[in-house]
Amino acid sequence: MLQMFVLPALFICYMAFVVSCSEAQEHTAPAVYPQDSASVMVSHGINMQISDSGVIKYSVVAEQWDVNTARQPSRWEFTKGIYFEQFDEQFRVQANIQADTAWYYDQQRLWHLRGRVSIHNDNGLVYTSDELYWDGLKHEFYSNVFSRVVTPERTMEGTYFRSDEQMNHYVVSNSRGSFVASDIEDSDGAHSDASSPTGDNTENMPPREAPTRQR
Repeated sequence: MLQMFVLPALFICYMAFVVSCSEAQEHTAPAVYPQDSASVMVSHGINMQISDSGVIKYSVVAEQWDVNTARQPSRWEFTKGIYFEQFDEQFRVQANIQADTAWYYDQQRLWHLRGRVSIHNDNGLVYTSDELYWDGLKHEFYSNVFSRVVTPERTMEGTYFRSDEQMNHYVVSNSRGSFVASDIEDSDGAHSDASSPTGDNTENMPPREAPTRQR
């Protein structure tokens, strides 16, 4: 009699085990794409020098430096702020540059600075904006957002800005502000160039397109 109850019970347990195994699901993680890859190098407390043709041109200070070569285009990331000092041939500080966040696209030699961007040079010029590009191939700065330039002689504001690396010659278009006529008519190149206060500057060529940042 006992055997009559044991055999059906064993059969039921066996069937439950088979069903549970057949319904088991394979747990897999989502595919890993290049843009999801972690940085190949993360450094903290950075203080380094950047040279050009064997001459030190810049000093860079940053809290964190991430190098990511998996993303396209490859880039350096400074998500916790960055500070530059620019030197002349005698190693004297010509200007300092700082921003809340920065990306450097090494293949294009292009810096993208964002968040409380400011530049101070030894001529008393102060530049401020929320975004600025620094083209290492053309050796120039440019911005397509509101920018403010203050010098001992004048103040200018506009939605387009372009300048050489020394901030000696620059253009502000769609601008407003106060300045003297000699700044525009100066022919010896000693002063900065500026667009008219109406912003009608048809000679400005649009900057080359910046690489798209991938989150």
